[in-house]
Amino acid sequence: MIRRHFLAVMAAGLLAVSVQAKAADLPEVKVFAAASTTDALNELGAAFAAQGKGKLSASYASSSTLAKQIENGAPAQIFISADEQWADYLSERKLLTDRVALLGNRLALIAPASSKVELGIVPNFPLAQVLKDGRLAVGDPDHVPVGIYSKAALIKLGVWNDVEPKLARGDSVRAAMAYVDREECPLGIVYSTDAWVDPKVRIVATFPENSHPPIIYPAALVTGKETPVAKEFFAFIQTESAKDVWRKYGFLVK
Repeated sequence: MIRRHFLAVMAAGLLAVSVQAKAADLPEVKVFAAASTTDALNELGAAFAAQGKGKLSASYASSSTLAKQIENGAPAQIFISADEQWADYLSERKLLTDRVALLGNRLALIAPASSKVELGIVPNFPLAQVLKDGRLAVGDPDHVPVGIYSKAALIKLGVWNDVEPKLARGDSVRAAMAYVDREECPLGIVYSTDAWVDPKVRIVATFPENSHPPIIYPAALVTGKETPVAKEFFAFIQTESAKDVWRKYGFLVK
Protein backbone atom coordinates (compact mmCIF):
# COMPACT_ATOMS: atom_id res chain seq x y z
CA MET A 1 0.00 0.00 0.00
CA ILE A 2 2.77 2.41 0.97
CA ARG A 3 4.74 1.39 -2.12
CA ARG A 4 1.75 2.04 -4.39
CA HIS A 5 1.23 5.47 -2.80
CA PHE A 6 4.92 6.24 -3.24
CA LEU A 7 4.81 5.23 -6.90
CA ALA A 8 1.67 7.34 -7.48
CA VAL A 9 3.34 10.38 -5.92
CA MET A 10 6.46 9.79 -8.02
CA ALA A 11 4.39 9.48 -11.20
CA ALA A 12 2.51 12.69 -10.45
CA GLY A 13 5.78 14.46 -9.76
CA LEU A 14 7.32 13.23 -13.00
CA LEU A 15 4.21 14.30 -14.93
CA ALA A 16 4.41 17.81 -13.43
CA VAL A 17 8.08 18.04 -14.31
CA SER A 18 7.30 16.83 -17.83
CA VAL A 19 4.55 19.45 -18.28
CA GLN A 20 6.84 22.18 -16.97
CA ALA A 21 9.63 21.03 -19.26
CA LYS A 22 7.31 21.07 -22.27
CA ALA A 23 6.11 24.58 -21.35
CA ALA A 24 9.70 25.71 -20.98
CA ASP A 25 10.45 24.38 -24.46
CA LEU A 26 7.67 26.38 -26.11
CA PRO A 27 8.69 29.44 -28.13
CA GLU A 28 7.85 32.74 -26.47
CA VAL A 29 5.64 35.46 -27.88
CA LYS A 30 6.16 38.90 -26.37
CA VAL A 31 3.00 41.01 -26.33
CA PHE A 32 2.75 44.61 -25.16
CA ALA A 33 -0.93 45.18 -24.43
CA ALA A 34 -3.23 47.77 -22.90
CA ALA A 35 -3.87 47.08 -19.21
CA SER A 36 -7.58 46.57 -19.84
CA THR A 37 -6.85 43.42 -21.87
CA THR A 38 -5.04 41.68 -18.99
CA ASP A 39 -7.58 39.04 -17.99
CA ALA A 40 -8.78 38.08 -21.45
CA LEU A 41 -5.30 37.99 -22.95
CA ASN A 42 -3.96 35.85 -20.10
CA GLU A 43 -6.71 33.33 -20.78
CA LEU A 44 -5.92 33.34 -24.49
CA GLY A 45 -2.23 32.90 -23.70
CA ALA A 46 -3.01 29.86 -21.55
CA ALA A 47 -5.12 28.36 -24.35
CA PHE A 48 -2.34 28.96 -26.86
CA ALA A 49 0.19 27.25 -24.59
CA ALA A 50 -2.19 24.34 -23.95
CA GLN A 51 -2.19 23.71 -27.70
CA GLY A 52 1.60 23.47 -27.55
CA LYS A 53 2.06 26.43 -29.88
CA GLY A 54 3.87 28.94 -27.69
CA LYS A 55 3.89 30.72 -24.35
CA LEU A 56 2.73 34.26 -23.74
CA SER A 57 5.07 36.81 -22.21
CA ALA A 58 2.92 39.89 -21.72
CA SER A 59 3.63 43.41 -20.52
CA TYR A 60 0.51 45.31 -19.46
CA ALA A 61 0.43 49.08 -19.00
CA SER A 62 -1.10 52.18 -20.56
CA SER A 63 -0.87 52.19 -24.34
CA SER A 64 1.18 55.39 -24.25
CA THR A 65 3.81 53.85 -21.97
CA LEU A 66 4.05 50.72 -24.10
CA ALA A 67 4.24 52.67 -27.37
CA LYS A 68 7.15 54.73 -26.04
CA GLN A 69 8.90 51.55 -24.90
CA ILE A 70 8.49 49.99 -28.35
CA GLU A 71 9.80 53.18 -29.95
CA ASN A 72 12.85 52.91 -27.71
CA GLY A 73 13.58 49.33 -28.77
CA ALA A 74 11.71 47.17 -26.24
CA PRO A 75 11.48 43.55 -27.50
CA ALA A 76 7.74 43.49 -28.22
CA GLN A 77 6.46 41.34 -31.07
CA ILE A 78 2.78 42.33 -30.89
CA PHE A 79 1.20 45.61 -29.74
CA ILE A 80 -2.42 45.90 -28.62
CA SER A 81 -3.44 49.49 -27.96
CA ALA A 82 -6.57 50.79 -26.27
CA ASP A 83 -6.85 53.59 -28.80
CA GLU A 84 -5.84 54.43 -32.34
CA GLN A 85 -3.70 57.40 -31.36
CA TRP A 86 -0.81 55.35 -29.98
CA ALA A 87 -1.01 52.78 -32.76
CA ASP A 88 -0.88 55.71 -35.20
CA TYR A 89 2.15 57.04 -33.32
CA LEU A 90 4.05 53.81 -33.97
CA SER A 91 2.67 53.36 -37.49
CA GLU A 92 3.95 56.80 -38.46
CA ARG A 93 7.41 55.64 -37.36
CA LYS A 94 7.12 52.47 -39.48
CA LEU A 95 7.18 50.31 -36.34
CA LEU A 96 3.95 48.35 -36.92
CA THR A 97 2.73 46.01 -39.63
CA ASP A 98 -0.45 43.99 -40.38
CA ARG A 99 -2.54 46.30 -38.21
CA VAL A 100 -6.17 45.35 -37.51
CA ALA A 101 -9.04 46.82 -35.52
CA LEU A 102 -9.33 44.03 -32.95
CA LEU A 103 -11.80 45.14 -30.28
CA GLY A 104 -14.17 47.79 -29.02
CA ASN A 105 -15.19 48.82 -25.51
CA ARG A 106 -17.51 51.05 -23.50
CA LEU A 107 -16.83 53.82 -21.00
CA ALA A 108 -18.34 53.42 -17.53
CA LEU A 109 -18.74 55.49 -14.39
CA ILE A 110 -17.92 53.30 -11.39
CA ALA A 111 -18.17 53.47 -7.60
CA PRO A 112 -17.09 51.16 -4.77
CA ALA A 113 -19.37 48.13 -4.56
CA SER A 114 -20.68 49.32 -1.18
CA SER A 115 -21.59 52.78 -2.50
CA LYS A 116 -25.25 53.75 -2.79
CA VAL A 117 -24.69 56.60 -5.24
CA GLU A 118 -27.03 56.77 -8.22
CA LEU A 119 -26.29 59.12 -11.10
CA GLY A 120 -27.56 59.25 -14.65
CA ILE A 121 -25.19 60.48 -17.35
CA VAL A 122 -26.84 63.28 -19.30
CA PRO A 123 -25.67 66.72 -20.43
CA ASN A 124 -24.63 68.87 -17.45
CA PHE A 125 -25.17 66.02 -14.96
CA PRO A 126 -24.11 66.99 -11.40
CA LEU A 127 -20.89 64.97 -11.25
CA ALA A 128 -18.85 67.58 -9.36
CA GLN A 129 -21.60 68.03 -6.79
CA VAL A 130 -21.89 64.29 -6.18
CA LEU A 131 -18.12 64.04 -5.70
CA LYS A 132 -18.28 66.71 -2.97
CA ASP A 133 -14.76 66.77 -1.52
CA GLY A 134 -13.80 63.48 -3.16
CA ARG A 135 -11.90 62.91 -6.38
CA LEU A 136 -12.77 61.32 -9.69
CA ALA A 137 -10.38 58.48 -10.60
CA VAL A 138 -9.39 58.52 -14.27
CA GLY A 139 -6.52 57.52 -16.48
CA ASP A 140 -4.33 60.57 -16.97
CA PRO A 141 -6.08 62.51 -19.79
CA ASP A 142 -2.72 63.78 -21.01
CA HIS A 143 -1.70 60.38 -22.36
CA VAL A 144 -3.72 57.37 -21.09
CA PRO A 145 -6.41 56.31 -23.62
CA VAL A 146 -9.22 55.83 -21.09
CA GLY A 147 -8.45 59.30 -19.73
CA ILE A 148 -8.48 60.80 -23.21
CA TYR A 149 -11.87 59.23 -23.89
CA SER A 150 -13.09 60.39 -20.47
CA LYS A 151 -12.04 63.98 -21.07
CA ALA A 152 -13.76 63.99 -24.46
CA ALA A 153 -16.98 62.69 -22.88
CA LEU A 154 -16.92 65.13 -19.98
CA ILE A 155 -16.31 68.05 -22.36
CA LYS A 156 -19.16 66.92 -24.62
CA LEU A 157 -21.46 66.62 -21.62
CA GLY A 158 -20.51 70.08 -20.33
CA VAL A 159 -18.98 69.09 -16.99
CA TRP A 160 -15.23 69.04 -17.67
CA ASN A 161 -14.43 72.47 -16.23
CA ASP A 162 -16.14 71.65 -12.94
CA VAL A 163 -14.58 68.20 -12.64
CA GLU A 164 -11.01 68.77 -13.85
CA PRO A 165 -9.74 70.13 -10.48
CA LYS A 166 -11.11 66.99 -8.79
CA LEU A 167 -9.28 64.41 -10.92
CA ALA A 168 -7.15 61.62 -9.44
CA ARG A 169 -4.96 60.73 -12.42
CA GLY A 170 -3.85 57.12 -12.79
CA ASP A 171 -1.07 55.93 -15.07
CA SER A 172 -3.35 53.24 -16.55
CA VAL A 173 -7.00 52.25 -16.47
CA ARG A 174 -6.27 49.59 -13.84
CA ALA A 175 -4.52 52.18 -11.66
CA ALA A 176 -7.59 54.40 -11.90
CA MET A 177 -9.86 51.49 -11.00
CA ALA A 178 -7.67 50.65 -8.02
CA TYR A 179 -8.39 54.08 -6.51
CA VAL A 180 -12.09 53.20 -6.49
CA ASP A 181 -11.51 49.57 -5.52
CA ARG A 182 -9.64 50.75 -2.40
CA GLU A 183 -12.33 53.39 -1.74
CA GLU A 184 -9.80 56.19 -2.06
CA CYS A 185 -12.10 57.81 -4.63
CA PRO A 186 -15.91 57.74 -4.54
CA LEU A 187 -16.20 57.59 -8.34
CA GLY A 188 -14.07 56.74 -11.34
CA ILE A 189 -14.21 56.33 -15.10
CA VAL A 190 -12.90 53.09 -16.62
CA TYR A 191 -13.79 50.72 -19.41
CA SER A 192 -16.80 48.58 -18.65
CA THR A 193 -14.65 45.47 -19.15
CA ASP A 194 -12.40 46.49 -16.25
CA ALA A 195 -15.35 47.01 -13.92
CA TRP A 196 -16.74 43.57 -14.77
CA VAL A 197 -13.67 41.75 -13.48
CA ASP A 198 -13.42 43.60 -10.14
CA PRO A 199 -16.08 42.65 -7.56
CA LYS A 200 -15.07 45.59 -5.38
CA VAL A 201 -16.52 48.11 -7.83
CA ARG A 202 -19.85 48.50 -9.54
CA ILE A 203 -20.99 50.31 -12.66
CA VAL A 204 -23.13 53.33 -11.81
CA ALA A 205 -23.84 54.21 -15.44
CA THR A 206 -22.44 53.79 -18.93
CA PHE A 207 -21.52 56.84 -20.98
CA PRO A 208 -23.55 57.43 -24.16
CA GLU A 209 -21.57 56.23 -27.15
CA ASN A 210 -22.03 59.58 -28.89
CA SER A 211 -20.33 61.41 -26.00
CA HIS A 212 -16.83 60.30 -27.02
CA PRO A 213 -14.94 58.94 -30.05
CA PRO A 214 -15.45 55.22 -30.72
CA ILE A 215 -13.26 53.08 -28.44
CA ILE A 216 -11.17 50.97 -30.79
CA TYR A 217 -8.34 48.59 -29.88
CA PRO A 218 -5.90 48.21 -32.78
CA ALA A 219 -3.51 45.25 -32.77
CA ALA A 220 -0.42 44.85 -34.92
CA LEU A 221 2.82 42.99 -35.32
CA VAL A 222 5.94 44.98 -34.48
CA THR A 223 8.06 45.58 -37.57
CA GLY A 224 11.10 43.35 -37.71
CA LYS A 225 9.83 41.11 -34.90
CA GLU A 226 7.43 38.99 -36.94
CA THR A 227 8.61 35.56 -35.79
CA PRO A 228 6.55 32.47 -36.71
CA VAL A 229 5.13 32.18 -33.17
CA ALA A 230 4.26 35.91 -33.13
CA LYS A 231 2.40 35.56 -36.42
CA GLU A 232 0.59 32.47 -35.17
CA PHE A 233 -0.49 34.11 -31.90
CA PHE A 234 -1.54 37.25 -33.76
CA ALA A 235 -3.79 35.09 -35.95
CA PHE A 236 -4.96 33.09 -32.92
CA ILE A 237 -6.32 36.14 -31.05
CA GLN A 238 -8.51 36.88 -34.07
CA THR A 239 -10.06 33.41 -34.36
CA GLU A 240 -13.70 32.64 -33.58
CA SER A 241 -12.72 30.82 -30.37
CA ALA A 242 -10.67 33.85 -29.29
CA LYS A 243 -13.62 36.13 -30.04
CA ASP A 244 -15.68 34.10 -27.58
CA VAL A 245 -13.07 34.80 -24.90
CA TRP A 246 -12.97 38.52 -25.69
CA ARG A 247 -16.76 38.63 -25.49
CA LYS A 248 -16.73 36.76 -22.19
CA TYR A 249 -14.78 39.65 -20.70
CA GLY A 250 -17.17 42.21 -22.15
CA PHE A 251 -15.25 43.40 -25.18
CA LEU A 252 -16.97 44.29 -28.42
CA VAL A 253 -15.48 42.14 -31.18
CA LYS A 254 -14.72 43.75 -34.52
